[in-house]
Amino acid sequence: MRRAIFSVCFLLAITAPCLAQGDKAKPNTLTPKEIADGWILLFDGATTFGWKINGEARVVPAEFQTGKELRLGGKEAASAQCSTAFGVVDIYLRYHTRNVAKMRVGDKTIELKAGTGIVSAEGADKNGLIIEVPSGQPGEGLGIDEIKIRPRNTTSIFNAKDLAGWKEFPGKKSKFAVNDKGELNVKDGPGDLQTVGKYQNFILQFECVSNGKHLNSGIFFRCRDNEYQNGYEAQIRNQFTAEASQKYLIEEYDPKTNKLSSKKEILSTAFDFGTGAIYRRVPARKGMSKDGEWFGMTIVAHGNHFATWVNGVQVTDWTDNRPKSDNARTGCKLEAGHISIQGHDPTTDLSFRNFRIAELK
Repeated sequence: MRRAIFSVCFLLAITAPCLAQGDKAKPNTLTPKEIADGWILLFDGATTFGWKINGEARVVPAEFQTGKELRLGGKEAASAQCSTAFGVVDIYLRYHTRNVAKMRVGDKTIELKAGTGIVSAEGADKNGLIIEVPSGQPGEGLGIDEIKIRPRNTTSIFNAKDLAGWKEFPGKKSKFAVNDKGELNVKDGPGDLQTVGKYQNFILQFECVSNGKHLNSGIFFRCRDNEYQNGYEAQIRNQFTAEASQKYLIEEYDPKTNKLSSKKEILSTAFDFGTGAIYRRVPARKGMSKDGEWFGMTIVAHGNHFATWVNGVQVTDWTDNRPKSDNARTGCKLEAGHISIQGHDPTTDLSFRNFRIAELK
């Protein structure tokens, strides 16, 4: 991995009205252009999902904008570590604090000076960025109004002209083609379009649109050679219920022994696991995409940890503690494998664009 380069700009002692001038209508959201450019939120504006918290953390009304902010620390020290590692990224952080805090990205440390500030930086994040708040900030702590990142060093794996670099699994019914808009369309099914190359640890980003109601597809990864749809699957199905009425039986494995420790039934709003789910393992926690509208998806696979974002909001954060296997259907597969697009059934009609990947060390 190349050496990290930081360009950090602090805007201190900004008053609330000045900070608000550049705010979006809805805080902790992304514009369609930001989504297309690969930005994802690390704070969803409501929860600490996707973070490992040590000490006090709470989501409270934002001090300098409408909506919510993530508040860390207070009288006691606190830290928050993002559970996902991203490699080299652009980082945007907006915060306020009465004391000095710090953000660690790989082996680099960014000081968050007292006051209100904005940090724009580039860094090599190898283990999940960490924000640390010292003790002695009674009733205050560090307030994070917004934090988002964009993976760097991504490489296109779809040329928007033809299917070079991809191969169809033989003998299936799906039709894969590139239209005059440079979009990769899959119709009918079942079928499977696989990358020629193999990928192990990576960030995969793309845009998708479902050209029908509640259509089913998915992105498989770490797939076995010469086998049909055999890998982990990031589900695509834009169907969620108003109430958590869908039942799923979730298996939990001990991270040390890799033995099955429990099975628990959970209720979810996601139908058939929902867009962004790791299919058959964990449902998407909320619906962030709609049929007939382009949406962005980010899939991160790093060792036995997997996370997904839909339209910039994280919807899964899952660690595969099953026994090791060369088959993701039966256990934790760590080896590199193909990425594939699923044609599910005769109703399948979805389009994809802007496929790009950044491999992680």
